[in-house]
Amino acid sequence: MDIEKEFLQYGVSRETFNKTEQFAELLREWNQKMNLVSHNSLDLLWERHILDSVQLIDYIPVQTKRILDIGSGAGFPALVLAILLQERSPETEIIMVESIHKKTVYLKDVCNKLGLSNVKIANCRVEEGDFPKPDVITARAVASLDILCGYVYKIGGSNVESLFLKGKSYKEEVSVACKQWLFDTKVIPNKYSDEGVILKLSKLRKKQK
Repeated sequence: MDIEKEFLQYGVSRETFNKTEQFAELLREWNQKMNLVSHNSLDLLWERHILDSVQLIDYIPVQTKRILDIGSGAGFPALVLAILLQERSPETEIIMVESIHKKTVYLKDVCNKLGLSNVKIANCRVEEGDFPKPDVITARAVASLDILCGYVYKIGGSNVESLFLKGKSYKEEVSVACKQWLFDTKVIPNKYSDEGVILKLSKLRKKQK
């Protein structure tokens, strides 16, 4: 795969690609100090993590003013989206929620070095935080869908859209979540994972008992 060509097809500049390369190098440096991503996946960092995150940009409405990312960890998808949106929509704010302090130190270092002024970092558990209402909520490899629905409802109620990167067990997760929640969902194939999907959720509400 021609990584640069694949990246640029999302309608961003070579400067943004270069900034994403800087992010990749910073992640590799920090990964020597703490376990941000598995060492086995570093060889496929772009395909497994970066491009996997980039593809979400196509499903974020242009009018979006605030995105909240649950469990930002290594920065996927939030840091990648912040880099892209700095060019496409610099007024869009991204709130990264991360409960592990040392990971927030890493996230802040990357944001400072890349000049990502459109980012705020909250060092807390998502269920304990008090956040301004976002337009879009994202998450990747954080929790099962039923738990994510609880977080989304607390943060944004029924009027927020969610984009979740999920693996091959997504059907089972949807089935479990439907026992407690009602929502509109669109299943979008993941371009970079044969078994993965993007779950786009909207109109989330609690199921009446």
